[in-house]
Amino acid sequence: MRGILKFALCLPAVVAAAVSYPQDSANAQFFWGASGRSVVGFPKSYGAGQIIVSFRDRRLYHVTRRGRAVSYPIAVPKPSARWSGALRVSMKRVNPPWTPTPKMRRQKPWLPATVPGGHPKNPMGNRALYLGSTLYRIHGTDAPWTIGKNVSQGCIRMHNSHVAELYSRVRIGTRVVATYKSYAGRSYAYAGVSSSSSASTGGDDWQRRLTRGL
Repeated sequence: MRGILKFALCLPAVVAAAVSYPQDSANAQFFWGASGRSVVGFPKSYGAGQIIVSFRDRRLYHVTRRGRAVSYPIAVPKPSARWSGALRVSMKRVNPPWTPTPKMRRQKPWLPATVPGGHPKNPMGNRALYLGSTLYRIHGTDAPWTIGKNVSQGCIRMHNSHVAELYSRVRIGTRVVATYKSYAGRSYAYAGVSSSSSASTGGDDWQRRLTRGL
């Protein structure tokens, strides 16, 4: 789907209160580790609590206060499934089940009918944030090697540890903006603490084939 999405749900706006994250201290680098997360400066036009997904940067930015955000690496939609617009978090689930759509089953009949929540090969990972009334989600993954790639059918994938952290800090009604605008490499009011990314590999046959294009 292309163009600006209009969400159908009428949900409360996010209260612009600062979100608690480790600050820019000597301990911040230790806390973030080598997982690709970082604290970054961010445009002050975005209020605290908002989530900005940059498909160009392949990063999700969670604004913790004006001028600052936590940046996470993500996997983004493949070109045929790209979209942009504003939605709100309509539901949150721990260990969400995954059921392929009929279209997915037609295209890939080897997919299982469903994968229960908490299963180690569940493509949704350990947490999911549901976006409006769409099929789009911000969720974890059982395939961390896909983070940083264009692989999904519209969803935004995160490392399980990252999405669990985001899940704990995001409320129902949070505004999520998906855009092709880039925020990387710009100089903002706050100089972030950067770290490198690491990911593991593994997975069985159906799950490997799934992560190549879903």
